[in-house]
Amino acid sequence: MKFSFKNDYSEGCHPNILQALLQYNTDQQAGYGEDEYSKQAKKLIKEKIKNPNSEIYFVSGGTQANLIVISSVLRPYQCAISAASGHILNNETGAIEATGHKILSIEKEDGKLNPEDIIPILESHRNIPHQVMPKLVYISNSTELGTVYTLDELTKLSKFCRENHLYLFMDGARMGHGLTSEISDLTLEKVAELTDIFYLGGTKNGALIGEAIVINNRDLQQDFAFNIKQKGALLAKGRLLGIQFLELMREDLYFDLAKHANQQAMKIKNAMQRKGVQFLSDTYTNQIFPILDNGLIQKLSENFEFYVWKKIDENSSAIRLITSWNTPDEPVNHFIEIINNEL
Repeated sequence: MKFSFKNDYSEGCHPNILQALLQYNTDQQAGYGEDEYSKQAKKLIKEKIKNPNSEIYFVSGGTQANLIVISSVLRPYQCAISAASGHILNNETGAIEATGHKILSIEKEDGKLNPEDIIPILESHRNIPHQVMPKLVYISNSTELGTVYTLDELTKLSKFCRENHLYLFMDGARMGHGLTSEISDLTLEKVAELTDIFYLGGTKNGALIGEAIVINNRDLQQDFAFNIKQKGALLAKGRLLGIQFLELMREDLYFDLAKHANQQAMKIKNAMQRKGVQFLSDTYTNQIFPILDNGLIQKLSENFEFYVWKKIDENSSAIRLITSWNTPDEPVNHFIEIINNEL
């Protein structure tokens, strides 16, 4: 059977979560996120971000989180700004547009936005009231290209957004991987301080399902629960999400799992670099994009599953390799062994 490097949600969930779900299975609890486990998980998250005034809501997935956040904070005539590689543009079947909100895209090789990227959009959308109004800046950390924001980059972007009355929303589907990257100087506390809204992704980091939306801007907190209910995201058995985040937040399991995924990817990256392999982008998270000869790609595909990400020329392509919270040493070592033998 081939080992999959296609994504970081091929496995079920961390054993602690399964054990907790079984342990608390017959406890009677209030519904719709009012259970004790969800309350405890929210308390833990608030302690970690050091913001007792943030509001937290659990939903089942990343597309759901993006759709609910963006559609709830924007007025009908307002739009979002995103890097062209952004998940809301490429992998959500027009979910945001289906709510009536346009997305203005910016081409960026590293998938990250900075103030200089956004200024031309603001300048070209001043024909009031004939154009949509840019109001929300959507970013991801780590990005869809595996890159991460530095503290300085996020600080400058946050300051720019506040000066220009723009909301800053961080997609955190791989937040754990971004923050535990060996080059990251960001902390969860700083993310909470510098963004209006972000979310902690559980689906791609050891949970069965689940994302934790964290609303830091108090102006955006009022009535948010109505949007979750209206969009079909308010689970009667909200305990299923609360229990998972309670386990992930306890003793920083969330970050330990992300760190493991990053380390396994870096083993492969470092081995490839020693063989002179070039990469589509320089990443330090659990996503890497090596550029390989098509013949070698075919050889690797005999034992592993992965995406051929981008055609480089007639003889080579970039592939995407993703490691997970549960990626063991054996397939990583086997992959490296093939690279060492073939290059």
